[in-house]
Amino acid sequence: MVSRRTFLLTHGTALTAAGLGFSLPGSAAASAPASPAALLPSFGRPTRLDTADVSALTGDDQLLLTTLQGVVNRKQPRLYFSFDSGTADARWLEGTGAAVTRHDNALDLVDRYRGEIRGAVLHDPAVPDTVNVATTLAGLENAVAATAEQARVHDLKVVADLRGRFDDDPAAVYRWQLDNLFPRCSHALLAGLAPTRTVTVSGVKWREIAREAVRVRDSSNRAVRALDLSPELTGTDGAFLRFQDAYGDDGWGASVGQVTVKADGEVIASFTPGTDAEAPYLFDGLNSSVGGQANRFADGGGYFVYRFAAPAGTRQLLVEVDLWNQYLITATTTAPTRVEPFPYFRDYAVAARAMVLWLPPAGATGELLDEVFGRLAPTTPYCGWFSNDVAGEWGGVDRASQHGIEVVAADFYMNGTVHAGVPAKISAKVRPRPKVALRNRVYLTLTVGEGDNVQYCQRRMRDLWDNPARGRVPVNWTVSPLLADIGPALLAYYQQTATGNDLLIAGPSGAGYTYPGSWPAEALDAYTELSGRFLRRTGMDLVYAYNQRTADGDGWVPLDDRVVRSYRRNTPLRGIVQSWETGDLEIRPAGVPVIGNFSPQGDAAEYHAALLKHIEGWDGAGPLFIAGAVNAWNWTPGDIAALGQLVGDPFEIVRGDTFFDLLDRSAQ
Repeated sequence: MVSRRTFLLTHGTALTAAGLGFSLPGSAAASAPASPAALLPSFGRPTRLDTADVSALTGDDQLLLTTLQGVVNRKQPRLYFSFDSGTADARWLEGTGAAVTRHDNALDLVDRYRGEIRGAVLHDPAVPDTVNVATTLAGLENAVAATAEQARVHDLKVVADLRGRFDDDPAAVYRWQLDNLFPRCSHALLAGLAPTRTVTVSGVKWREIAREAVRVRDSSNRAVRALDLSPELTGTDGAFLRFQDAYGDDGWGASVGQVTVKADGEVIASFTPGTDAEAPYLFDGLNSSVGGQANRFADGGGYFVYRFAAPAGTRQLLVEVDLWNQYLITATTTAPTRVEPFPYFRDYAVAARAMVLWLPPAGATGELLDEVFGRLAPTTPYCGWFSNDVAGEWGGVDRASQHGIEVVAADFYMNGTVHAGVPAKISAKVRPRPKVALRNRVYLTLTVGEGDNVQYCQRRMRDLWDNPARGRVPVNWTVSPLLADIGPALLAYYQQTATGNDLLIAGPSGAGYTYPGSWPAEALDAYTELSGRFLRRTGMDLVYAYNQRTADGDGWVPLDDRVVRSYRRNTPLRGIVQSWETGDLEIRPAGVPVIGNFSPQGDAAEYHAALLKHIEGWDGAGPLFIAGAVNAWNWTPGDIAALGQLVGDPFEIVRGDTFFDLLDRSAQ
C-alpha cells in the first residue's frame, strides 16, 4: 500500500511545464485515431513487423522499448515484442498476417527508429511515480521514457528531465500532472499502471520454518506462533521472512495479525499490518492485501516479505506472529526481489496520448482519483488496474462506476498497438443452442471467470483454450466484448476454434468491468447502450455481471429493476449470472432471469462434495439450477473434465444458453 508523503515544490515554488524544459502548446486535447463505432483506438493494420525477445531485459530497458513502440506504432504498427520467451506472444504474432523480421538484440531497434522520436524524458529513480509522468510526456512529446544512463548510452536528446523535480508523494505528483498535462492528453481513455514491479532474484535459497499441514479456511488455527530467525543472523542484509499460501488452489492463504520482533528477548519491532508502523519492515507487499481484521494475507501464488535487522551481536532473533489459515513460512538472508519500472501496456498508452497514473482508491489518492474520473465523459474507459489487490479492485471499480467510468483490466496487455489493428472476421451471429427436455434434474452450468480482463484473454485463456481437455464438458467462457476493438484477432480465434461445448459470454459486466448499481441514474443507459452495441457486434446474449458490495463489505448487492430494465432496454441479453459465491440468488428483475453463482473452493472432488451439500434440501419435485464458477487461475480444462466425470445423477451439465432456456421454461 502506497503511503501518503510530502511533495516538495522545486525551490519552494510551483512546478510548471516550462520548468521541465518543454512548452505547453494550446489546450486542445490530442486525439487518437479511432473509427466512430470504436471505444478503444486502433493504429492501423500491421503489414511488416520488427520483433525481438525482451523477456531477459530489465524493466528500464523494457520501459524504453515499449514507449518507443508507442511512438512508432501510432503512425503505423511496426514493432512487436515478446515478453514471455516466445510462447503466448509468439502464438499471437503468427496470426497478425504481417511480414516479420526478427532481431537478436531488441535494443538495436532504438537506433533503427531514432528518427521517429524527439529524444528522451528522464524519470527519477528516487520517485517511482515519475515513471508514469514520463510515459504521459513520452506520448505528448513523441519521446521515450528513460534513465539518464540510457539517454547517454543511446545518445538521445533530453526532452524533459524529471529528476529532483518531485518529492515522493504520489498524490502531489499526479496533481501536478492533472493540472499541467491532462489538458493536452487525449480524453478517449485513461491509463492506470503501477509505476514499478517487483522482480524475483534468481538463486535465492529459502529455509522452511513452518507450514500448515491441513486445509484450514475458517481461522480455527489462529494462534501466536514464535518463529526463530536466529539462523538468518549471519546475513549482512538482515533476515527476510516470507509468508505464502500452503495450498494455492482455494484462496485461504497465510494471514498475519500483530507482529512482535525480539532480539535476545528485547522488543525491537512491533506493528499491526496496514499501519504506518509496518512500513519500515514490509520489504515486499505488492502481492498481498490488507484485510478487515487488521491483517495482511496472501492467497494462491501471492506472498509478502518482511525484513528485520537485528542489533550487532544478537544471538537469538524471534518473531512472534498472530497467524492463521493455510500458511507457508520461509526465511533467507538474501534480498529475494528487486524493484524496477513496470513496462507493460505503455505502448498503447503512449500511442493514444493517454494520461497515465496510479492512484490507490482510498484516502487522499482516492479523492484525487475521484477528481480525475469527474473530468471524463461517461463510458470513458479506464485501462489498467488498481493497487492493493482485491480491496483496491472493489474500491477502484466502485469509484469508477460512481462516475460512469468502466474499467478495462489491461495492465499486462502487451503489443496492444499491434493487436488492435489486426483485421479479423468477428461473428455477430448468436450461436444456436441445443434443445434439451426440461426434467426434474439439477442443471449445472459452469462459467470460467476473468474474461473482462483483456490480458487474461491474451495470455492465460490462450493456454487454457489450447489444452487438449477443453471441449469434454459444456463450459461458458467469459471474454471481453471490447476485444472487438483492442484485439479482434484474439476474439475471432476463440470464436472460430470453439467446440460445441464451448460458449463465449460477456465478462463483467458487459462492455467493460463495472458495478452497474453504482452508476449515476442519468448515465446508466449510456453504459448499457455501449454494452448492447458490443454484444450485438460479437454475437453474445449472456453476461456474467458484478454489482457493488454491501455496506458491511461481506457480500454483493443484487441487481435490481432499475439496472436490469436498462440492460433489457438496450441489450440483447437473455440472462445474467451475477457474482454471488453462495449460489442462493435466483430473481427476475424487469423480467430477466438473474442467478447468483456458486463458487466452491478446492479441487474437483471438493467441488463435487460442495455441490452435493448444496442440494441437500432439494426434494426432486422440480428442476434445480446452479450456476457454478470456475477459477480461471487455479483450474484447467483437465480439472473441469475431472469434475464432469464425478458429477452424475441427478446433475446435468449444460451450456449457459441451454441453462437459461431451461430456467425460462421452468418459470412458465
